[in-house]
Amino acid sequence: MEQIFTELTVWHWLALGLVLFGIEMLTGTFDLMMLAVAAWLTAAFAFLGPDFYTTWQGQLIVFGIAAFALVLMGRTFFSGLRGRDEEHPTLNKRMVSLVGQRGLAMGDFISGTGQVRIGDTVWRAEVVEGEIVRTGDTVIVEGAKMTTAIVRRAVS
Repeated sequence: MEQIFTELTVWHWLALGLVLFGIEMLTGTFDLMMLAVAAWLTAAFAFLGPDFYTTWQGQLIVFGIAAFALVLMGRTFFSGLRGRDEEHPTLNKRMVSLVGQRGLAMGDFISGTGQVRIGDTVWRAEVVEGEIVRTGDTVIVEGAKMTTAIVRRAVS
């Protein structure tokens, strides 16, 4: 077992960094990417550093310090990189994109359900509680439930 540590080379650290980076791509934890970078920094240290400091003990110390510092920085300074920003919050959510649009009731709403034409499409719709919608009334989409528009009668 001691032989594994006494013969640590640049290639070991590069390989460890690649393995950690590969696992990071599968999991998306962001911490493993920092550990991969720490392994690559240790490889650079093992390649460029003086012989006195590039013993296996020195390499493990460099890796430990770099890993600790990078994970700490990843959780504090770079914590904004972890969040997912929705660039288009209504992308692939067509019903949500209808909210606020006006439509035309295609018939009387029976038991609170009916159909409305919004643009060139006819949608299944439900009225908000207490509303009465008749054929030809203008409605406004208030929300969506699955593929059903929630509408209220528009005030003229």
